[in-house]
Amino acid sequence: MNPYVRKVQYYETDQMGITHHANYVRWMEEARIDLMEQMGYPYGDMEKRGVVSPVTNIQCKYLRPTTFGDTVEITVSVKEFNGVVLTLSYAGKKQDAEENAFTAESQHVFLDKSGRFIRMKREQPDFCAALEAQMNAQ
Repeated sequence: MNPYVRKVQYYETDQMGITHHANYVRWMEEARIDLMEQMGYPYGDMEKRGVVSPVTNIQCKYLRPTTFGDTVEITVSVKEFNGVVLTLSYAGKKQDAEENAFTAESQHVFLDKSGRFIRMKREQPDFCAALEAQMNAQ
């Protein structure tokens, strides 16, 4: 999969000119949605089929600052998937940099619109196979 690429906007920085920490979580969401699109399973289509995927846990380690105008590449990988819980790993770095600016993980579950858990291997086997292929390709 291709990394998700975005440019740091001025409004995303704090008084010190550094990207505010809350924006990294937004970028992770954007990168996750981009990964699903690249896999051929747009999140909007999943919602139309009655499946939602809320975040149940998120953690982020800030390693190096990013600032206004920096281009950031975010690589997303499937760390674990058991058919109910999906764990994604993220690594973000300034374009052309060697070191990561941040690393992170997010955990998601799959629910129907009434809030009940969905066994994705039974309900969405093609999507599960695509996630497992991504996990095994790393």
